[in-house]
Amino acid sequence: MNVTDIRVIGLSHSLPEGKGLGDARGIGRTRSTTLLRLTTSDGTVGWGEAFAPGSIAQSTLDELFRDDVIGMDPFTVESLAESTYTDPYHFGGSVFVQSVLSAIDTACWDIIGKTVGQPIHRLLGGTERTALTPYASTMYFAEEDRPIEQPIETARKEGFTAAKIKIGSGVSADVERVRTARSILGEDAHLMADMNGNYRPDQAIQSARALSEFDLTWIEEPVPPENYSGYREIGRAIDTPIAAGEAHYGRFAFKRLLDDRLVDIVQPNLARCGGLSEARRIADLATTENVGITPHVWNSAVGLAAAVQFAASLPAYPHSRTEPEPAFLEFDRSHNPLRSEILRTPFDPTDGVLDVPQEPGLGITVDTTALEQYRIDS
Repeated sequence: MNVTDIRVIGLSHSLPEGKGLGDARGIGRTRSTTLLRLTTSDGTVGWGEAFAPGSIAQSTLDELFRDDVIGMDPFTVESLAESTYTDPYHFGGSVFVQSVLSAIDTACWDIIGKTVGQPIHRLLGGTERTALTPYASTMYFAEEDRPIEQPIETARKEGFTAAKIKIGSGVSADVERVRTARSILGEDAHLMADMNGNYRPDQAIQSARALSEFDLTWIEEPVPPENYSGYREIGRAIDTPIAAGEAHYGRFAFKRLLDDRLVDIVQPNLARCGGLSEARRIADLATTENVGITPHVWNSAVGLAAAVQFAASLPAYPHSRTEPEPAFLEFDRSHNPLRSEILRTPFDPTDGVLDVPQEPGLGITVDTTALEQYRIDS
């Protein structure tokens, strides 16, 4: 069996005028991503996602990957990540190379799972889980004028027992947003706050200290991803755990976060970090350093499916005789048909439980008719 065809499918969806959402860095109305469809000589189809614009993903695939992937045995997929660091030598760590690698890698794992009749999380080993704890990624900064409590109230009514909200626009605003979320979710709920790298270290420290009374599960990206010294400074100054990784690509970037103990939780995005093969290596590094790991998800349903399979395989180390923390999975609550409409059976995170598909591969069926509604020329 070998790969005989690769198709790049760029997708995009825009919110109506005046309905934009965002974070402390800015607000946008368009969500875009790229799917990759691999077909093998026996007709097996595998799906992956590159969290990158379709035109860039297409060019990167054609220039750097196509000749190696056509004719490739999907079972040799883990060698593909190795080769990206050596050929092309100077580009292997770039976001677009890692994004396209992510899509190819995930699609190959999907094919492997379908071929052997097993879900990917069973193939990855580790802890076998049938369900995850979804946390609502919500309370975005909004273009429209609306009560700040509205999104978090919706999440609570949907049954979420954990949530992550956007902050990072100033200490007083941070306190107001976190206080509001905590009062609605309750004292026992897990609450995370995402600064999206919008602060200098001194600003992030000031905000984190002001938020200490609200018992945050973690603070995410307090400074820009390249500000490694800033992460170190913040970690020495605050007690709240720090999470990061959505803007880091490949095992070597994550190794730096882990070697220098700059964060308490690493968050690889399965559509950007290098795919399931690299994510597994990152998980091994994190477990070795006794650092938490939970995937970042801001993707279509295909990238979400990859994150679900990965999260379901993660070990609970070292919680052998204590109650482990929930196996978290980020679930965006903004309107996004690229997540909610392109599968025959969409993921359902309500009531505080997200079932892990037990069907082979990613465990999903892509609705190719629905794809055409959001397809763009790549």
